[in-house]
Amino acid sequence: MNRRTLLKRTLAVSAVSVAASAGLLAPGQVLAAYPKAAFEAKDASSALSAALGAGNFEHSDAIKIKAPDIAENGSVVPVTIESSLSGVESISLLSEANNTPMVASFNLNGSEAYISTRIKMGKTGNVLAVVKSGGKLYANKKEVKVTIGGCGG
Repeated sequence: MNRRTLLKRTLAVSAVSVAASAGLLAPGQVLAAYPKAAFEAKDASSALSAALGAGNFEHSDAIKIKAPDIAENGSVVPVTIESSLSGVESISLLSEANNTPMVASFNLNGSEAYISTRIKMGKTGNVLAVVKSGGKLYANKKEVKVTIGGCGG
C-alpha cells in the first residue's frame, strides 16, 4: 500500500468516526422503515392495510407476474413482477396461503416498475402482486403449486 492510499483511507475513517460520534449518522436515519404490522398480519387484507393504507384493490392486467406453475421447492420460488402502469409508487408481494401472507414490499418512487426476487411458500396458493399507482391499489395474481413446503414443511 502506498502512502497516498493510506492517508486517504485514514482521513475517510476519521471523518466517518467524527460524524457518527456527533450523531450525524444515527442508524435510525439510515435504515429504511419496517412495516412490522404488515409482515405480522394473518390475512392479506390486514397486511395491505398496514403496509399501504388500504386493504381493497382492483384487478389489473397491466401487472405481469412471472412465476413457475409448479414449484418443486417452496422455500425458493422465483417471482418477477412487472407493471406498465404509470407513476408506480410501490409493489407488494403476498403469498395468500402462508400463515403471514406479506412476503415483500418495495417502495419504488420513480423507479422502473420491475422487481425480481425469491419467496417462501408454505403450500400451494396464489401469489398476489399489489401495485400502488396514483394513490390507488391494483393487483394481479397467479396460482403456484408447491410440491415440497418451504415454511416448515
